[in-house]
Amino acid sequence: MKFHRWIAGWLFVPGLALGSGVVDEIAAHKHLGVASCASSVCHGATQAFKESNVMQNEFALWQEFDPHATKAYQALTGAEGQAIARKLGLGDATTAKVCLDCHADNVPADKRGEKFQIADGVGCEACHGGSELWISSHAEKSATHADNLAKGLYATEDPVKRAELCLSCHMGTPDRMITHRIMGAGHPRLAFELDTFTWLNPHYQIDADYIARKGDWNGVRDWAVGQGVAAANLLDVLLDERAGFQGIFPELVLFDCHACHKPMSAGKWAPRQGTGLGPGAVRLNDSNLVMFRLVLSVVDKAASERVLAQSRALHQSTLRDRAATLGAARALRDTLRAELPKVGAFDFGEATLSPILASVLTDAERGEFRDFAAAEQAAMAVQSVVVAFKNAGALDEARSKSLQTRVDALYATVDREDAYAMGPFVAALREVRAAAR
Repeated sequence: MKFHRWIAGWLFVPGLALGSGVVDEIAAHKHLGVASCASSVCHGATQAFKESNVMQNEFALWQEFDPHATKAYQALTGAEGQAIARKLGLGDATTAKVCLDCHADNVPADKRGEKFQIADGVGCEACHGGSELWISSHAEKSATHADNLAKGLYATEDPVKRAELCLSCHMGTPDRMITHRIMGAGHPRLAFELDTFTWLNPHYQIDADYIARKGDWNGVRDWAVGQGVAAANLLDVLLDERAGFQGIFPELVLFDCHACHKPMSAGKWAPRQGTGLGPGAVRLNDSNLVMFRLVLSVVDKAASERVLAQSRALHQSTLRDRAATLGAARALRDTLRAELPKVGAFDFGEATLSPILASVLTDAERGEFRDFAAAEQAAMAVQSVVVAFKNAGALDEARSKSLQTRVDALYATVDREDAYAMGPFVAALREVRAAAR
């Protein structure tokens, strides 16, 4: 599978942190540090064990390949990270809470064990939860996954919970977030898609043992759930009195960057059905909303149409007043949350894959991907769907190779945000759709 440098690059510079629920859950028990997992008979073996339910070389793989390891923290020590902190008046980035919250496992001092090192970056327990109660028992043959969860292990196999955890640093939440001010100081723009990012640098495998312990995996379902959680999360931030507004302005990080950051001489405005807005209007970043609506098109057509109508109402309310905006955001957020369980339980089987691609193309041809952020999400969505085609055995080797070549060409059209044009993107998307028939 080919992933391009712009996706991997964003993994090195995570940004925000999610609501207090998931943050508190991760920090509920003491974090003993990555060294506690690094034994050669634990997860630090140099190669996979043959007679084991897990590979037991997860630590080695994480340390060598996963950007969450030391690279996340190292970003704070470099010239760019230090410059951002300096511009914001934070002092040293390696001691600033707003930076450490997502570039490290920044649990409170009383939750750190003897082997804990903040410089280890986003360590094992930042995702799996404090291991104080389960580190000794989770390797016992009699231990079940339910036992481990009861002792504080975080359920990363659950797509909703994994999305909430990942978005706690790869998007924005009311409690800890990267703001437009932080981006103005030089922090890169953030983007995230659950299925794509899950498999960029995996340190585990989905095999029979995994399925027996934790249940089956479905990449399209994970993509779908991730879009819904991300869209609802953005609305949560917008609705929060502390985070949604800064002075007389709404928090601008919630809006589409490229609605403003483009040459004044471009003269390329054109309408989007999904917003109903005219030229010159600053648009909310609705890239995840667009994707989740496409998800719903195969799960519940009526719900998809309702989300479209409520999305348009939200966009148009931003031209009226704050009360109207918050009311429309609350109604849409409640709809998304209500639909998420249905999406999480839906069987995204082989028969749904082609209709999803068709829905993406339909939106593209009516101009919904004029904005780079939505096109970027669509490209990652197409990759997830194509991989699902392969996993379902729907493609022979020659067709699989041909289809992946077209997906790579689609990615090339969103390789540079400053050079994005909708025409080539839609043309490349048509080629993918034709090859997948």
